[in-house]
Amino acid sequence: MSYPKLLIATRNRGKMLEFSELLRDLPLELVSLNDLGVTEDVEETGHTFHENAALKARTYASLAGLMALADDSGLEVDALGGEPGVLSARYGEELPTGSPSHPMSDQDRVTLLLKNLKDVPWGKRTARFRCVICIAKPSATGGGFEIAGSVVGSVAGMIQYQAQGEDGFGYDPVFYLPSYGMTMAQISLEEKNRISHRADAARRARPLLQILAASG
Repeated sequence: MSYPKLLIATRNRGKMLEFSELLRDLPLELVSLNDLGVTEDVEETGHTFHENAALKARTYASLAGLMALADDSGLEVDALGGEPGVLSARYGEELPTGSPSHPMSDQDRVTLLLKNLKDVPWGKRTARFRCVICIAKPSATGGGFEIAGSVVGSVAGMIQYQAQGEDGFGYDPVFYLPSYGMTMAQISLEEKNRISHRADAARRARPLLQILAASG
C-alpha cells in the first residue's frame, strides 16, 4: 500500500532521522530535499519563527509539488527581550568577528550570549528553545500551496554562567535544564530528542498530519 508523500524541508540527515522517528506511525512516506534532488535554498527573511517556517513550507511544497513540513527554531532569553530569537544561528554577525573573513562559530555565539548576560542574576536568566512547524498543502481552490496549520513546541531552562558538556551543539552547553540538573549538552542524544522543542512541536503536529494523510 502506498502512502501520501510528505516532504520534510531539510537536507540535514540528523534532523530527517529525528522526524522519521517522531512521525514513524503515521500513514505518510517521508522524503527529504535530498531525496527529491531539490537544490534551491529559501532565504529566511521573516521576522518571526512562524514567518520563516511558513515561507519555507510553501516554497518547498511548490518546488516539489508535494505537501511539505518546515520548521524554524531558536533560543529566546527573557533578560535579552527574547534575543537571539530568529537570529539564533546568525547571532553576532553584525560584529567585526562576524564578517565574512571572521565568521562566527557556535563558541563565539555562546561567548557573546554570556557576555550580554554578564550582570544578570541567576533568577532572571530564564530562557527557552522554541520551534515552530508549518505544514503546507495543495490549495483547496487549486493552484499553489497554502498553510494547513502550524504548531509551537518549546523546552524551558536557564542560561548558566559557563559552558558544560561535550554533546549537542549551538547553545546546548549553556542551556541548563533544572529538572535534570545539567545542561542540554550533558544529557544523552536520545533524551535530548525526547524532550526537545522540535520533538514537542512534532508531537503537536501529529493530529493535523493524521487528518491530512487521510484526506490525501
